[in-house]
Amino acid sequence: MRAMGDLEIRRATAEDLPAIVSMLADDPLGAQRESPDDLSVYRAALERLDADPNQHLVVAVREDRVIGTLQLTVIPGLSHQGATRALIEAVRIHADERGSGLGSLLIEWAIDTSRQLDCRMVQLTSDKSRTDAHRFYERLGFSATHEGFKLRL
Repeated sequence: MRAMGDLEIRRATAEDLPAIVSMLADDPLGAQRESPDDLSVYRAALERLDADPNQHLVVAVREDRVIGTLQLTVIPGLSHQGATRALIEAVRIHADERGSGLGSLLIEWAIDTSRQLDCRMVQLTSDKSRTDAHRFYERLGFSATHEGFKLRL
């Protein structure tokens, strides 16, 4: 997909799932909701993502090692004069790579891809407890303009 020096950002495959799920579970919030010991639900989810052209689950790979991931969802819409939006979700960087600039590269990839897909806005959510992540996103130009709400089903 895109190579930057010794780093490649490419579409995730089933072989990447153990590394992705491990990164999703590698923080206090993820540890409560992810199950790295049972990848069957993640395989089924990856099949659904692969079947949907508006879903872009990518990994950052260096020396054949998955060190980062994010999901970019393209959302066609009617509001804002029919604007298409992009939603960034599940940004994770391997613990050994945090602070290396990889997170910025992944977000830049997502923004560039969103532009190429004619999106007029990129949005994301971040748990209220992730204050370091909030500062990171603000440094990249994002603004906290809305209050988010969720209803667990």
